[in-house]
Amino acid sequence: MADIGLVERRPEGRVESLLGGALELAAAALVAVETVLLLAGIVARYVFHSSLVWSDELASVLFLWLAMLGAVVAFRRAEHMRMTALIAMAPAGLRGFLEALAVAAPILFLLLLLHPAYDYAVEESFITTPAMEIPGSWRASALPVGVLLMLLVALVRLPRAAGWGRAAAALGVVALVAAGFWWAGPVFRPLGNLNLVIFFVGLVAATVLAGVPIAFCFGLATFGYLALTTRVPTMVVVGRMDEGMSHLILLAVPLFIFLGSLIEMTGMARAMIRFLANLLGHVRGGLSYVLIGAMYLVSGISGAKAADMAAVAPVLFPEMRERGAKPGELVALLSATGAQTETVPPSLVLITIGSVTGVSIGALFTGGLLPGALLAVVLCGVVWWRHRGQSLAGAAKPGGREILRSFGFALPALALPFLIRAAVVEGVATATEVSTIGIAYAFIVGLLFYRQLDWSRLRPMLVDTAALSGAILLIIGAATAMAWALTQSGFSRQLAAVMAALPGGQAGFLAVSILAFVVLGSVLEGIPAIVLFGPLLFPIARDMGVHEVHYAMVVILSMGIGLFAPPFGVGYYAACAISRIGPDEGMRAIWGYMLALLLGTAVIAAIPWISIGFL
Repeated sequence: MADIGLVERRPEGRVESLLGGALELAAAALVAVETVLLLAGIVARYVFHSSLVWSDELASVLFLWLAMLGAVVAFRRAEHMRMTALIAMAPAGLRGFLEALAVAAPILFLLLLLHPAYDYAVEESFITTPAMEIPGSWRASALPVGVLLMLLVALVRLPRAAGWGRAAAALGVVALVAAGFWWAGPVFRPLGNLNLVIFFVGLVAATVLAGVPIAFCFGLATFGYLALTTRVPTMVVVGRMDEGMSHLILLAVPLFIFLGSLIEMTGMARAMIRFLANLLGHVRGGLSYVLIGAMYLVSGISGAKAADMAAVAPVLFPEMRERGAKPGELVALLSATGAQTETVPPSLVLITIGSVTGVSIGALFTGGLLPGALLAVVLCGVVWWRHRGQSLAGAAKPGGREILRSFGFALPALALPFLIRAAVVEGVATATEVSTIGIAYAFIVGLLFYRQLDWSRLRPMLVDTAALSGAILLIIGAATAMAWALTQSGFSRQLAAVMAALPGGQAGFLAVSILAFVVLGSVLEGIPAIVLFGPLLFPIARDMGVHEVHYAMVVILSMGIGLFAPPFGVGYYAACAISRIGPDEGMRAIWGYMLALLLGTAVIAAIPWISIGFL
């Protein structure tokens, strides 16, 4: 910490600090502007019966800037998603080198991408937007500007990550590997689809395991594959990234993340949890049931797992500890509920899968409720078994009046998940717009009813929202480019043929999908796995007669199990960080929950009605 303070007192450190502050302010302002803009569109349409024809277009322009500036902020704060399980087990010297490599590899990708991103923005200048009649370069310029800013941030961060010596070594290794691939370019072209294994299996696996942020792993593999084995212009990589990041439906990602922070800050989550605790806290394992129910309810509001866990754990865990719960059991159950609620609308994974596969968001929102509830019952079964001999000496049963009072206090908060779902299903607002309704509702309820609106926390919440959104959206952009390259190679046709030939028909296809997405969820994290393989596998599922909403539930739950299962699942480590409990403590306790979730997922796969019965 002293070294960082010394660096920040130097002129270059002060400049970097000022630049970082300006970037955070701009990214936070964009989140706020997008919220107000979409809410204004809803008010104009339903109150004044007039449409703001330019609002969606302006929202789209600002959204790409939000995504890129958020990605820069995330890079500056070292918050891009990466797999660190192997780094944590490495010796100290190697760990420092790998930390430097995690910055040096993105520098290579950003250098390679800078000129194509500039060319792409120039090309877009010849396109005029229909409503506002402005050049497309106003939006597309976010790409080269964001790439350049990330490059500058990376160059400043690199020596801080592990010192000048390791920074130079990491840059040297990256340069040597890049030169080796370039020199071997003529060798790659005759190899055909073997190049898919070299770039999209070998290179991606090596960089992911080395701890390089996942978005840059995808980007490097895609850029290298197209540049060295095809005649496709590298500007296509930028175009595919733009396409993946610019779906307006994905604007729901930052808005629901912000909503998740709001429900914690306004006290809405605490009110819901207090009611559930009064209702169930006096039975054996009662607070564990409350944790399961609270995660289900909060997930129905925020859509962001980190926000869900951060809202629930600090409220429940102190009381659970007082009643004798072991730390490992607490973090294990929190992780399991994170996986269980991945299908509860408005889950960001549901929104993402709808965006990249074309499946109806409203249908996904309806189809996700019952699978999440079924897995909640399965987890409750494990809780009952583990707590069947628990002493109830310290658990007082509240009276009926106290339960009713807590219910009345929680009612405004409990109404929000139903408001969100009704607005989407009934067509009042899109999945993107409904998040702004939730934000407005949370502000009003927090200000007038709960009176816990802390204005000083709004700016940090907006910055955190922009950073997390930028990290997610950059992965989606890079994975979209990678999926396009795989499709153009003919891999999707070969994959379809292999999957169609699996023994067991639909059952065999679903079983392989479950196993594949458990593995992919643990290695690539949730959203990258969905974005990369969703466009490839969903058409195969349709051809085999599997309903797309049913398949989405199976895929999402399988991915969630991998995401929250140790030793690789990053969701498990997020739960540990939020709980302030060491990862080792929950390792034994979590496997019973994960086995129960896997069995529950198999039941959901075997009975399509659970997912599509209410469509």
